[in-house]
Amino acid sequence: MRALWNGTISFGLITIPVKLYPATKEGRLDMDILHQSDLGRIHYARICSVDGKEVPYKDVVKGYEVSKGHYVVLTDDDFRRANARKTKSIDIVGFARQEEVDPIYYEKPYYLEPANGAEKAYALLREALRRSDKVGIATFVLRNHEHVAVLRPYNSIIVLNQLRFQTELRDMNELQMPDPRLEEREMAMAMALVEHLTEEFHPEEFRDTYTDELLRVIRDKSKGRTPKQKEKEPEPTKVSDLSRLLQESMRTGRQKFPTHIR
Repeated sequence: MRALWNGTISFGLITIPVKLYPATKEGRLDMDILHQSDLGRIHYARICSVDGKEVPYKDVVKGYEVSKGHYVVLTDDDFRRANARKTKSIDIVGFARQEEVDPIYYEKPYYLEPANGAEKAYALLREALRRSDKVGIATFVLRNHEHVAVLRPYNSIIVLNQLRFQTELRDMNELQMPDPRLEEREMAMAMALVEHLTEEFHPEEFRDTYTDELLRVIRDKSKGRTPKQKEKEPEPTKVSDLSRLLQESMRTGRQKFPTHIR
């Protein structure tokens, strides 16, 4: 893997040189965008609004519009000058229990690898997090933007989970959320079904089966066959059917679990 970023973790007065790597990879099919009439590939060009010509990537710069039509061009050095420490440091500003960080804030995970000579300090931080059952709350700059993050141990490494800022979450009050009266009998049955279907979570058991089914459609079309639709769209459950379907779900298990209520 190629490191996205090189810098340090600041842990009190301890500075740990690290490399940051993406912890995830794309698993989706790579689709090309085509012209419907002749299936020619569509290319997205960088067109200058002044002369109408395509601009080579090497001639592209970043600029901030300070007034209408007037820009200040920023270079990589300018971004570093804004705060040289922040651009090269993951600053742990405190510690917290992991359950205090709501999952809605989690955005993207990264792996942290110690640089040569930093293995002991890295292991010390990792084990301190593990034994205290705490996570580090940190700030760092990546791609010219400051982020807040959680540092936690994962097997033998430290994972940095980039978080969303509170201001990035949309207001839930914009949604229309009814509050229907729930029947105690139905609630008890729903709780019993949850217990019935409760088991240990094993992430390795899950895979993207939709991509396999999409590949089947692609193979059929490539051979001139009309793909068959394997599954029907789910129909919303009627409120009057709730009790009956809860009871049936207890008998049949996971496959009959009603997921769409109206």
